[in-house]
Amino acid sequence: MKQFFRVMRSFACLSGLVFTLASCSSSLPSAEGPGSVSTMTGNEYTNEDNEEGNFVVKDFAGQPVAPGGTDGMIFIQGGRTVLGSAEEDIMGSRDNIERTVTIQSFYMDETEVANIHWLEYIHYLKIDSAQTPDLATKAMPDTLVWVKELSFNDPYRDHYFRYPGFRYYPVVGITWEQANDYCKWRTQKVNYKLAKESGIDMEQIPQGGRIPLETGVVVPDYRLPSEAEWEYAAQALIGTQYNDENHNNRRLYPWDGHTLRNPYGNEMGLFLCNFKRGRGDYAGIAGKLNDGNMITASVYEYPANDYGLFNMAGNVNEWVLDVYRPKSFQDFEDLNPMRRNAYVDEVVDGKSYKKDNSLVGQFTSGPDIFSKETNSLNKHPRVYKGGSWSDVAYWCSPGTRRFFAQDSSSSTIGFRCAMIQAGRSY
Repeated sequence: MKQFFRVMRSFACLSGLVFTLASCSSSLPSAEGPGSVSTMTGNEYTNEDNEEGNFVVKDFAGQPVAPGGTDGMIFIQGGRTVLGSAEEDIMGSRDNIERTVTIQSFYMDETEVANIHWLEYIHYLKIDSAQTPDLATKAMPDTLVWVKELSFNDPYRDHYFRYPGFRYYPVVGITWEQANDYCKWRTQKVNYKLAKESGIDMEQIPQGGRIPLETGVVVPDYRLPSEAEWEYAAQALIGTQYNDENHNNRRLYPWDGHTLRNPYGNEMGLFLCNFKRGRGDYAGIAGKLNDGNMITASVYEYPANDYGLFNMAGNVNEWVLDVYRPKSFQDFEDLNPMRRNAYVDEVVDGKSYKKDNSLVGQFTSGPDIFSKETNSLNKHPRVYKGGSWSDVAYWCSPGTRRFFAQDSSSSTIGFRCAMIQAGRSY
């Protein structure tokens, strides 16, 4: 009996200690609850402009939900991962060697940007840019990307972007530069709406001006994901975890297994992405189509990966932020790696990036990759990832990478947006 009371007394003391610590921790200042007085000076805070000149600390309830799908952008929790191609390098490029990195948490669109979204963009550009109508003209996708001399794809040229049936198909014919312009416009459009709904006097914000971050009601900038973010999100290894910090497998594609067919349930045997099965085989035979799409598919067509992201393999390739260089994997930082420009191009392993250098022998295709004046790489070949309706299965693996000039477009390249998670260090 004494032993019993001794245990209960210890438990009561422990419970009291936990309660005390919880009470103390709940009273500590935080971003959402800074208190009414500065812990450093004792001066009072206020949440609105005042004649006394007190420091204004606006109410803050966390980063607002950013539009980007049926329920807003998808949260991608960051962490340690191994980037790079784990499979046989059949192209012999050796440009994405495995390395361990850490990726900060971020947000990403659940789908590729679709035709309906780009039509909305054009609509508002025409309204907002009444004085400079050429902005809407410059933003138009290049529908001629469908036209080839030895094929009859003219119906796609005329109908793919505007016909209502293609509304939720991914927009293509978009350059890397146009995709970035869209991200900037989307940031401004969303933040103006959020600010207006929060009661901010929009007349005090100059046309095209940025709403102050201190208000706490706006979202960070929409942007293209970095190559590392895109690859990390495509892997979706959160679905392979067990016990403590262990993965039970490394994925070849954004799903489990080593094939492109669904291994489970009533949909067993059906393809999990939109790709080209082989030479001349885009969709299979009538009556039993394999992936069912001869060109692109709806952005919601195939099952999402474990993060809830659709079409991270196949359908269309996707632009990412990075400048392409074949040896980036050895130059990258190991925290949030990204190559933004031509930094360290001058010398790599004692050699420069020149057209006649074996290090960049693979730069033999793609428009305007080399500067004719200097016989060296231009600064604007950009990475694209993911594989498309016109690519074989090899390119559907997240570790593969290719490049294209940032001012060029294709019927096989689209994009989706990403955004940082602000106010958190994980």
